[in-house]
Amino acid sequence: MQEEILYYSTNLEAPAVSFREALLKGLAPDGGLYMPSHLPHLNSSELESLSGKSYAALASEILNKLIGTEIDKEKLEEICNTVYKFSIPIELISEQNYIMRLDQGPTASFKDFAALLMGKLMQHYLDIDNKHITILTATSGDTGSAVANSFNGLENIRVVILFPAGEITDLQRKQMTTINKNIQTIEINGKFDDCQQLVKKAFMDPSLSGLNLSSANSINIGRLLPQSVYYFYAWAKLSGKTYSQAVFSVPSGNFGNLAGGLIAKKMGLPVKRFVISTNENNEVPLFFETGEYKPVSPSRKCISSAMNVGHPSNLARIIAMYGGKMDEKGEIHEAPDFEIMKRDLYSISISEIETLNTIESFYRQYGSVLEPHGAVAWSGLQHYLNDHPRSSDESQFCICLETAHPGKFREEIRSILNIETELPDSLGKIETGNEDYISLENNYDTFKKFMIRNY
Repeated sequence: MQEEILYYSTNLEAPAVSFREALLKGLAPDGGLYMPSHLPHLNSSELESLSGKSYAALASEILNKLIGTEIDKEKLEEICNTVYKFSIPIELISEQNYIMRLDQGPTASFKDFAALLMGKLMQHYLDIDNKHITILTATSGDTGSAVANSFNGLENIRVVILFPAGEITDLQRKQMTTINKNIQTIEINGKFDDCQQLVKKAFMDPSLSGLNLSSANSINIGRLLPQSVYYFYAWAKLSGKTYSQAVFSVPSGNFGNLAGGLIAKKMGLPVKRFVISTNENNEVPLFFETGEYKPVSPSRKCISSAMNVGHPSNLARIIAMYGGKMDEKGEIHEAPDFEIMKRDLYSISISEIETLNTIESFYRQYGSVLEPHGAVAWSGLQHYLNDHPRSSDESQFCICLETAHPGKFREEIRSILNIETELPDSLGKIETGNEDYISLENNYDTFKKFMIRNY
């Protein structure tokens, strides 16, 4: 019989809840982030049986092990078959180095993998209880568009998305602001960290409890579990044999993508190392180097806009996975096991100049276009391989995650490569749409009044 997995808060001051409750709450009442109390472990035969499965079938199998006690297997299969209809190209670049392009979904971003499933799961549970919720989420780029698309038109859910002024591309903004049914988009005069702080304050504000707030960005555990699946998929497609180990280079901003990968590893996926590739917001690489954590404030604006995060929320989850405790302000109350962390994780900060040079050199050498986040990941992998050369008898392959379509950064690509980037249909059709959004100052009282007045 499958054992139910409960979810505890990283602040350790709130009661454990079911996945369903964690999904619909978003943030724990003590301000912490929900984490599974334990994870199922896949043995060798279970892992090797994943080879040859479609993405939808593989997702259904992995997620059933995580939440199968809280949703019928047939219903979960139906949802996965409904949402996972797009391709996941994995391109061989050189030797055993690959690019996995997670940009073929409806909003051309890796955020589609989680947002699509979250929308369907939330609607499923809300229909059962005949309840309504308000999704409140902050975005540094692609989360907002994925959430707007995935939750658009859902009857039991209203959505409010905050984004930082001048920090995202025109296409990223239009993907949110041209959808008007149950979606409200708000430009905040500040940084992503400011938007995220407004969201967290609202969750902790008793006077807003009547709004039934939840979140769809990576503070919600419902984002991380689906994101663990494509790590299994890449390994199964490229090897599927448990003697083969993968190295994943993960472009990291709010660190939800990496946390999803670590969940996969702790479920038994043969991962040799995760390369944490950040842009010039280098608070985590410095943390690994010095053992002291200090947020970057204000965050530094880089071309890899979704990674312009000076204090990643999900670092608290990662520290929890290694036996430590960090609160929402970034204060470490219990140190993690750094020895094991550094064995599993390699952290590197990539400068803006190196990112631009990587886009150019990759195109000249391989004839393929990397968007800025993928360029950070590729550059990070090169640093790792220089520091840890492959041995001749080693069964190892490396996968860089490309998290957004280059078309979202066509002006930047044009200036670097002097070429025009072809837009996928999902991006081209929103270019001429009518935008509808409001602008607010970075002030909680102003934001709170808006929420009370309108929701």
